[in-house]
Amino acid sequence: MTTDQPASSDQAPGSSLEDHIDAREVELVDLADVSAQEIIFRSIVVLMSAAAEKLGLADDEPTGSPHLDLDEARKLVTALAGLVAGSAEYLGPQAGVVRDGLQGLQHAFREASAYPDKPGEGPGEKFTGPVY
Repeated sequence: MTTDQPASSDQAPGSSLEDHIDAREVELVDLADVSAQEIIFRSIVVLMSAAAEKLGLADDEPTGSPHLDLDEARKLVTALAGLVAGSAEYLGPQAGVVRDGLQGLQHAFREASAYPDKPGEGPGEKFTGPVY
């Protein structure tokens, strides 16, 4: 972020915080113009993408991916499942595609696990039911 003031030791304390707050207000104004459904879908896409990265699915060989992190993937898939379950009525005709994507991530997690969870105990399964 740039300001019109030069960076110096005599700069008013907290000015960078004020700049941060101003930027956040702009961000909130932009979000105010976006429908709730769009925000939900954007959140779903971010969670799906992050979970896929943590499962190594962006690499040719997921099990050898430097991004593979099952602990982080579990958290993301569980958060995604909670969001999908809690917002299902607002997803409209895309609900099936979103559920399929979530289930695909749950299957990928099970396959990546050296010791797979029992059905019903995997990431997000408390929201979606068992994934086999």
